[in-house]
Amino acid sequence: MTGGIAQLASGIADELRRRLPGQRKTQREALALLVATMLEARTANLMTLAAFLPRNAARADMRYQWIARFIDNHRVDCDAVMEPFARAVLATAAESGRIVLIMDQTKASERHQVLMLAVRFGERALPLAWRVETTQGTIGFTGQKTLLDAVTPWLPSGVAICLMADRFYGTPDLIELAKAKGWSYRLRLKTNLRAIVAGRSTTLAQHAGRSWCYLSNVELTHRRVVTNIGITRDPGHDEPWIIVIACPGAGPRGCTHFSAAIP
Repeated sequence: MTGGIAQLASGIADELRRRLPGQRKTQREALALLVATMLEARTANLMTLAAFLPRNAARADMRYQWIARFIDNHRVDCDAVMEPFARAVLATAAESGRIVLIMDQTKASERHQVLMLAVRFGERALPLAWRVETTQGTIGFTGQKTLLDAVTPWLPSGVAICLMADRFYGTPDLIELAKAKGWSYRLRLKTNLRAIVAGRSTTLAQHAGRSWCYLSNVELTHRRVVTNIGITRDPGHDEPWIIVIACPGAGPRGCTHFSAAIP
């Protein structure tokens, strides 16, 4: 096992050297070793990683401390490390003429949440960048904007970008940010969200009785952000999909990937 991790770490270090020629050797070797160990252990649990880590140490807690020190090293810039790899994946994804970005959040620990931005690549979502915050709830718009702004320069020019996200992200702030960047979007909304539809204040749940419907020029929340909303109900599911979409003049069936807006 140890030899396998060391061999894998050597290959990762070679790739890091090729893509990040300015990276410090000590940082590159430590990062390569930690990544190889995580691939072998298939976990981010530090105690488990310490048990797998192929470093000479009298006790497992010393290996744990080595991992903890590296993680706390602010000189390791995750965006800088990921950028050349992300650009390569985005360039390949752009060959289809459209890049789909997926934003989601997951629990990292009892105190930490991770906001992740990935690119849809075939049937997979490949991570591009992330932000971690100490919170029990949703990472707010400030964190979302910081993440999206970091990845924006990595995107190839002249390619259509579509941002997808689940119901916690269908906010006027995120819609306006996507518009400002020239992106289309598919953002799932909560059913109790209020909107102005055809001049009348209503909740979106009131429009969810049919199998599908499309609402154009909807004014969302008190901010009255103008957008379009598609509502569809999958067979066997009680809860409808309510998606804010940026394709005016087209119903859900004419809107690409509408029915699978949230992977």
